[in-house]
Amino acid sequence: MQDYNMYEIKYHTEDLSDKSFLITGGAGFIGSNLVEYLIKYGAGKVRVLDNLSNGYFENIRPFMDLPNFEFILGDIRDYDTCVKALDGIDFLSHQAALGSVPRSIGDPITSNEVNVSGFLNMLTAAKESKSLKRMVYAASSSTYGDSPALPKVEGNEGNPLSPYAVTKLVNELYADVFSKVYGFHTIGLRYFNVFGPKQNPNNPYAAVIPIFCKHFIEGTQPTINGDGLTSRDFTFVENAVQANIKSILFEELSSHEVMNMACGDQVTLNEMVDMLKEISGKDISAMYGPERKGDVRHSKASIEKISQMIHYDPKYRFRMGMQIVFKWYKEYKI
Repeated sequence: MQDYNMYEIKYHTEDLSDKSFLITGGAGFIGSNLVEYLIKYGAGKVRVLDNLSNGYFENIRPFMDLPNFEFILGDIRDYDTCVKALDGIDFLSHQAALGSVPRSIGDPITSNEVNVSGFLNMLTAAKESKSLKRMVYAASSSTYGDSPALPKVEGNEGNPLSPYAVTKLVNELYADVFSKVYGFHTIGLRYFNVFGPKQNPNNPYAAVIPIFCKHFIEGTQPTINGDGLTSRDFTFVENAVQANIKSILFEELSSHEVMNMACGDQVTLNEMVDMLKEISGKDISAMYGPERKGDVRHSKASIEKISQMIHYDPKYRFRMGMQIVFKWYKEYKI
């Protein structure tokens, strides 16, 4: 298996040493990877706001003693906390949310409190901030809903299929209104099935790739929901970090923008299992169960807009990302 090192590529040209960043949800999967990049490239201040309900202290432990890192244990559902976290901050990457379609179906109220009320708190605090230059937030491919069109193109959305999808759509609507009413412009990155190191496979709402990696490492059979022909535009986390860095430093924003953040590829769950067989060297076959409620059948993104606007260029394709993350899970003995 070939070795790949993460964050060897620099996705910015600016000097970060005089810039301050707030990462909400920074102890979570994508947030902590973003923190790692910013620390590696000498950001002046990296502040994390997280209530550790969906993030893990282990993800940020390596940074705790650094002079340019600060951790605030707090909840975005409290407006005053959002205001304090933004004090003196130049750039905000809002990653805090409750993900998972099944979780939102089981508990739509909490998903709404965090993803809608919490988002509105942070958006309002950002608008009122005297220091903030840019806010970027985590949007979701789930907003395409029941639209059958492939690839998914911004502006051609269907109807949401889950409470989670509703919450992420509302985020976009609020951000658009804040742009038009207050002149506060933000960028929403519609993530397409992001995977990579620091994504917990033991979370009850874990994503499919960490769960399947764990099965292959332990030599047990994973279960596919449905016939395995469901497809996703699986996107390695370093691509998400690239998109966040380039968006947050983008200076020519004159309106609210939403962009797909993906690879523009389409991989079925059956193909993912075949990839894991190859990478692990284990001939393990999947079992098949019923399809999950609220799941989109097929997903593939157009990345034309994000490529043109911020010069996003995904460096890590599916195979490379799978090799990295499988090795990471083996080394961390999940």
